[in-house]
Amino acid sequence: MSWRDLYPFSSHSFSTHEGFKMHYVSEGIGEPFVMVHGNPTWSFLFRDLIGKCAESGRQAIAPDMIGCGLSDKPQKWGYHLEGHIRNLEQLIDTELKLDKVTLVLHDWGGAIGMGYATRHPEKVSRIVLMNTAAFLSNDCPKRIFLCRCPFLGAFLVRGLNAFVEAALRMAPAKRMSADVCEGYRFPYQNWHDRIATQRFAQDIPLKPSHPTWQTLQEIEERLPLLADKPISLIWGEQDFCFHTGFLKRWMEIYPKAEVHSFPEASHYLLEDAGEKIIPLILR
Repeated sequence: MSWRDLYPFSSHSFSTHEGFKMHYVSEGIGEPFVMVHGNPTWSFLFRDLIGKCAESGRQAIAPDMIGCGLSDKPQKWGYHLEGHIRNLEQLIDTELKLDKVTLVLHDWGGAIGMGYATRHPEKVSRIVLMNTAAFLSNDCPKRIFLCRCPFLGAFLVRGLNAFVEAALRMAPAKRMSADVCEGYRFPYQNWHDRIATQRFAQDIPLKPSHPTWQTLQEIEERLPLLADKPISLIWGEQDFCFHTGFLKRWMEIYPKAEVHSFPEASHYLLEDAGEKIIPLILR
C-alpha cells in the first residue's frame, strides 16, 4: 500500500495575499471542522479524522500551512506565526466564507488556530486542543533548541531531514508502518522543501525581542474570551515536548474544559490512539 492510498482526498488550493499556493482538503458537507497541523506534519496527520468526519455528515477541512505538505514552500517568506494566522483567516473567512467552525488543533496548530479564534471568537463553535500551546513558555527541549541554530540547525534539519526523521521515531509511542512514515516524509524531500521545518523551530519566541513574542502574548491575553466555548483537551501523556505540564496550564485557563488524557499515547496521538480519540472529537 502507498501513502497515497491512505490519503485519497481531492486537492484544493487558493492564492495567499503574498501570491503563494496554499493547499487544503475539503471533504463532506455539513458543519465545518477545521483541522490545523503543526511541525513537522501536514494534513496527512488528520487523514483518518477527515474520512470519519465526512462520513458522519460534517465538512472536514484540513489546510497545509505554507511551507508544509502540498502547499508552496517559498524561500523568502517570513514563516512567522502572524503570517500563518492570516493565511488561516483568509481560508476560513474569504475563500470558504464559513460562518461557524469547530477547530481541531495540534502542535503549532494550537497557536495558529487560537490566533484565529481569539480574533474571531464569534465564529468559533467548539475547540479541540491536542498536545499544543498558545501561550508564552521558556520550556523548549534541547533537541528542538538545537534545530534553531542558523548553521548546525540548518545542516541537521534541512540537510539531513533530522527533524522529520527524529519525529517519526519519537513523536509516536507506537511504531508506524512504512507507508505512514512515507506519507509524513513525502513533502520534505530536499533542502528547499524542508524550509518550514526549521523555520517553525526558529519561530518559537523565547525572548521579548523575537518577532513572534508580541503575537503570542496577545493571543495568550485573549484566551479567556473563549472560556465559555465547549473545549476538549485531548492529550498524549508520553509527549516529551508538549508534556502534561502544558495540559495543566490549559486546564488552568479553561477549567470547564472536558479533559481526555491517554497514558499510552505520545505527540502523534492520532497515530497512537486514533480509534479512541476520533469518536471523542466527533461527539
